[in-house]
Amino acid sequence: MKRLRTLPLAIAGALLVLAGHAGAATLSERWSALRTEQPKVMIRDAARTLGVSEAELLATGIGSTVTRLRSDGNDPREIMRRALDLGTVLALTRNENGVIERTGVATKVKPQPEDDKDAKEAAKDEEREARQRNIAGGYLGGEIDLRFTFSKWKHAFAVAQPGADGVVKRSLQFFDENGAAIHKIYPKDAAGVAVFDKLVADFRHPDQNAALKVPARAPKAAELADSKVDVKEFQQAWNEMSDVHQFNRLLTEFKITREQAMRLAPAGMVQRLKPEAVRTLLDEAAKQQLPIMSFLGNGAVIQIFSGKITKTAASPGWYNVLDPAFNLHLRETAFKSGWVVRRAGVTSVEFYDNEGEQVVSFFGVRERGQPQPKSWVDLTAALPKG
Repeated sequence: MKRLRTLPLAIAGALLVLAGHAGAATLSERWSALRTEQPKVMIRDAARTLGVSEAELLATGIGSTVTRLRSDGNDPREIMRRALDLGTVLALTRNENGVIERTGVATKVKPQPEDDKDAKEAAKDEEREARQRNIAGGYLGGEIDLRFTFSKWKHAFAVAQPGADGVVKRSLQFFDENGAAIHKIYPKDAAGVAVFDKLVADFRHPDQNAALKVPARAPKAAELADSKVDVKEFQQAWNEMSDVHQFNRLLTEFKITREQAMRLAPAGMVQRLKPEAVRTLLDEAAKQQLPIMSFLGNGAVIQIFSGKITKTAASPGWYNVLDPAFNLHLRETAFKSGWVVRRAGVTSVEFYDNEGEQVVSFFGVRERGQPQPKSWVDLTAALPKG
């Protein structure tokens, strides 16, 4: 991961020439000029430089390397369901200050035979169907482990871009209503090409206009003042949690943010860390070969990695895991705080950015119904405190 350098005067001059040549330079022309000067610039950084969303910038390729896909209603879920047949893929999920990349094969969910259901289970069919819709028929556990909120998937594209070596690089790319990238899939098997092409043909949007309009992101809602929170009730509810998954419901019930919950937590349930503790955590997990779980999401999808990591390394502004089938990139310069968090007998480590948004969280890998490994608890206790 490389940080974008300051836009050189040469680019500014090129854009002025384009503007003078044909009135105002089109977005496609401005994008072309930027790539000429900086051929390695990442599209997300380029979009920020050009003052547009990544989806708008990608859409300039419609008609050549990009195909717009249907994205209304259940379309994103059905595209992801079909993507289960692509074989080995690289799945990439990101937020503003973190990127998680996993290469592997997604697990399909086996449908439950009707005769295996008892009366009690049958009564839960509606709930089960809703859950099936959210998981798109798979992606639970295994190498590609995802949790979806499809209501926030608003734009979808298929990309077939020839690389410098002449090999076509294919991908499915999804964006939220503001044009921010939420998830991308890159097929890695030659056998997946036919599946990809059929998927693109079946989900091709009838409108292949390259001009994509997206609304500006609404200002972030103001956090509820601590004085207006029933802290005593919140702390009691925290202590009474029987499952860590109940935490999100608590946040909704008390109308507070995750970072605010860290401040208002019961005594002994959280410990503030220095932001640089993320390096210690990753380095020690690699050194000890301690299996960890990494959760990174953006409100539309969460991607989870479970296993051992090996190679950690710094790059300008970022700290990374660089293993063959798993990459994690964290913009540590944007980290404001970290926390060791204890909920329902489970210990996690969470990191927040300067805007108060959670970037990434970590857990120790444990068997269902078994206590968390002591080695994980010991590692969290040794992290540098804030």
